[in-house]
Amino acid sequence: MDHIRRIAFEIVFRACSFGLLAIICVMVGMSFEPRAAMQAGGLLTLMMTGILVLKAQGALTKNYRRTEMWLYLPEELKPPAAFAQQVTSAVMRETYLVFALWTAEIALGMWLVALVFWLAGL
Repeated sequence: MDHIRRIAFEIVFRACSFGLLAIICVMVGMSFEPRAAMQAGGLLTLMMTGILVLKAQGALTKNYRRTEMWLYLPEELKPPAAFAQQVTSAVMRETYLVFALWTAEIALGMWLVALVFWLAGL
């Protein structure tokens, strides 16, 4: 079970990293206005949170054979077909929700920094 969780974590981490790269590019493009850059970063990160929550809901109904996690699992670590759907759905849902919580916290942090910039008059 730990291998399944580790692979799920790696898959979602990689996807979130690509999203974060795009968010950072937008923020760097707006770096002439730090408050606006932080606000945009917070908004885009919150959008990522919403997408992760939607992915968590969809994980319950997605066929386990069509998941990226199933492709990365070695044959000897794949659970039996009788309960593979339940295991993969639960692990992916949990992983998506953990990352959704983390991205929500990051978005809140960005908005707090934007608030500090606003209060400082930047």
